[in-house]
Amino acid sequence: MVILICFTVAMLAAFVGSLAGLGGGVVLIPLLFIANGHIEGFDWVTPQTVVAMSLLVMFFTGISSALSYAKTKRIDYKAGGLFLIGSIPGSMCGAWLNQYVQANTFYIYFGVLIILIAVILFYRQLKGIQPRKVDISEKGSRQAKIGTKEYTYKIKIIPAIMIAFFVGMLSGFFGIGGGAIMVPVMLLVFGFPAHIATATSMFMIIFVSLFGSITHIALGNIEWAYILFFIPGAWIGGKLGALTNQKISSSLLELFLRILLIIMGIRMILQGIG
Repeated sequence: MVILICFTVAMLAAFVGSLAGLGGGVVLIPLLFIANGHIEGFDWVTPQTVVAMSLLVMFFTGISSALSYAKTKRIDYKAGGLFLIGSIPGSMCGAWLNQYVQANTFYIYFGVLIILIAVILFYRQLKGIQPRKVDISEKGSRQAKIGTKEYTYKIKIIPAIMIAFFVGMLSGFFGIGGGAIMVPVMLLVFGFPAHIATATSMFMIIFVSLFGSITHIALGNIEWAYILFFIPGAWIGGKLGALTNQKISSSLLELFLRILLIIMGIRMILQGIG
């Protein structure tokens, strides 16, 4: 029973994470805490172990989905590499800080974080905010073609590294991979088209989750008896999410993401308070 639940949770989290470029932590972590309170065999779930497991699972999710995205040439490797300069050390710092948080406090913080992410996305829709317009003649501008449409966006080096460090720290602390925050930032601040942001985010998650996982392993937070049940589900879910991403519109993708984040956030806050 525990094996089947671990596999299913990992596959569902990886599918959603790969579909929206999140990495899956925003789904995996709440589901594991729910299992801890209602299903026998999940008494090992704590803020430290669940974040460590989430990051390790997301490493495999990232590889799986990034391989699929690479075939469609939607990953901006140069931009991803620039963000990683900040996000990798940030991720290790966040993983170290996680050891000091208590369970109920973690629930509330996590719930507030993912609701905040959903609000940012809702604000963008309600105000009609579009990715920042960039002229191709601007220094540092980049172009991407999706179908018949061409997109132009621009990355400023110092702001990119600083933002990525902060996002990486949240990733290591909460086990969310960073994509839940990085994708909206890439859309709103740097003008990325949604599908390029999603694919590039999954590429980054490989390295962010790897270094965050190494820190958690050093701290002894990995439950090795269970991790092998998660990895196959994460691999399959990552592949399915990446394939589905190529078949649906960006607006539908963002609507799905907003609704999911609000539901999960409310559930986590209530669990923390209760």
